[in-house]
Amino acid sequence: MSSQAIGGKTEVEIYADGACKGNPGPGGWGAWIRYGSKEKELFGGELLTTNNRMELTAVIRALEALNRTCHAKVFTDSVYVQKGISEWIVGWKARNWRTADRKPVKNDDLWRILDALAQQHTVQWIWVKGHAGNAGNERADMLANLGVAQVLQNEIAT
Repeated sequence: MSSQAIGGKTEVEIYADGACKGNPGPGGWGAWIRYGSKEKELFGGELLTTNNRMELTAVIRALEALNRTCHAKVFTDSVYVQKGISEWIVGWKARNWRTADRKPVKNDDLWRILDALAQQHTVQWIWVKGHAGNAGNERADMLANLGVAQVLQNEIAT
């Protein structure tokens, strides 16, 4: 893949995924970033979390890893992340982080971070079907599961 620029910004592809063994339970997140001819893999996890938190964390960690303003194509198999950041967040913010039925938005701590990071870049949010042979999504899933394994291994070691 050759390096491309759109409107003076570097184009980056991000594949992000979360995994959870139990929900809640031990979870992991993974992100695979491609920019120009370079690639970066990121993963981690938490001992007690939810799948949605890991899906959000994967995208957050990937955007945090960008060291300049980019045009980012973010691929996720999470409708929660894709619709949340591209559609629902407008209403949540207008209602002071409340849902349409006036309940507090779940994971608003992560949504606020993601919102701030997304505003630093031009982001295209793309939903892909999970476990359907998309190479980038499969790689992000593998990384998320490495995050779970790492958390479980660390728990056994302590």
